[in-house]
Order: sequence, then C-alpha cells, then structure tokens
Amino acid sequence: MSLYHFRTGRGEPMVLLHGWGMNTSVWEPLLPQLGDRFSITVVELPGHGDSRAAGAADLAEWARLCLAVAPAQAFWVGWSLGGQVALRAAMDAPARVDGLALLATTPRFIQAADWPFAMPVDTFRQFADALAKDPNATLMRFLGLQAKGDEHARETLKMLRAEVAQRAPASRVGLSQGLELLLHSDLRRELKQLSCRTHWVFGSHDTLVPVGARERILDLLPGASSEIIDGAGHAPFLSHPQAGLDALVRAVAMPLGT
Repeated sequence: MSLYHFRTGRGEPMVLLHGWGMNTSVWEPLLPQLGDRFSITVVELPGHGDSRAAGAADLAEWARLCLAVAPAQAFWVGWSLGGQVALRAAMDAPARVDGLALLATTPRFIQAADWPFAMPVDTFRQFADALAKDPNATLMRFLGLQAKGDEHARETLKMLRAEVAQRAPASRVGLSQGLELLLHSDLRRELKQLSCRTHWVFGSHDTLVPVGARERILDLLPGASSEIIDGAGHAPFLSHPQAGLDALVRAVAMPLGT
C-alpha cells in the first residue's frame, strides 16, 4: 500500500501533511512560494483523498506509511492531526526528520485534569456518533469549528470547503480512524524523545487547540520554539497565508535548541 503523494518545487526537501478530513489541496495557496525554496512532497493521509485507509487507527502505522513515500531526509510540516503524525514519524525515525513545523498541533487534543487547553471529550464523542450517521455533515461541522474565532472566519470556511471538494472525499474508514487518533493519541510523555528542532505555530483564536497549550508544550519540550499568529483560528496558514509562509521559512532556518 502506498499513500497518494506528489512532488513539486526545488531546494531543501520538505514534507507536508494535512489535517483530519482534508487533502493535499489545502496546501495549494502556499505551494507556489514554498516551491521556490523547497523540494516538497505533499502526502495524503490514510483514507483521505486518493490514499487507501490504513489497517487500523494506529498513529505509528500512519507515520510509517507517510515515511514510506517521504524523502530519505526532510523537514516535515504537519497541520493538526498531520502534526501528530509528523511527531510520531520524528520519534520513530529520527534520522529521517531534520525538523518539524507543527501548525495548530498539540500532543493531546482531548482535555484531561492536567491538560485543560484542549477540546472536551464529549465534543469528539458527538462527532464520532454523528460520523456513523452522516459523514459529510460531520465533516462540514468540523470545518466550521476550524474557522470559528478566526478574524476571517467566513473567508477561511469558504476556502476549507472549496479545498476539501477539489479531491476525492475522505472515506468513512479514514474519517473514523482519524477521529480515533484525535480522541486517543497522547504524545506528551514522548516529546522529550525528540532530537530534531521543532517550531510550534498557534492561532490566537483557535478553539480546537487553544493557545494556552503553548506554555504547557514548551514546558514539556524546553528546546522548542513557537509563535502565535494573531487573529487566526485553527488554519492559520490559510487565513493568514503570508504569516503562515513566514513561519514555515523561519522554522526551517532555526538551529537546534533555538
């Protein structure tokens, strides 16, 4: 099994991983300028777009499948669920991942007593229940949450809807597995295993990954760097494309330990 992917641009190798329910089209606004600087491999996650579903909702398996189509060594960019997959890849194959830019990503998406800056578990369980009845309506509701709070919410939601429609829809299995990963993945204890540089990018108005998680993440990973894109929600590179592009360029340029 090989995941759908394509390559574009020239320069230092870079891998792009999208979020839950989305596809490679989400990166199109950034590709012209990124392609002038980087040789980019754009990957569709298991069960999304033209990629077949994985055998199970297993983050390590998803990371292995992405590594199989990635360059031997590259800088990885992950958005939301794609960020968790990128983190897992960096932990499992450290020689393959030179660095990470993590957009609206968190090691744990679900609230816990010691992790308040996340989504209530009941919200995700409602998504899981709704997914079985109407996958498309559930995805559209999730897109609405991604744009919620963004100062350009209407325009961002319109872009998300347009981009998800450009490719084959995510399969029911892919959506279900991805939601299971969002519900159950907790990488907090393993962050200290990371040996590459990491740069975390947050939207100041993100309701899925509240900006309050930033300090907790930096406590867990003191060598990491981070920034906040003011006015952005859960898709900061779409709602604020220049700020998103600048953040990625800075992330690649940052030395280890910055």
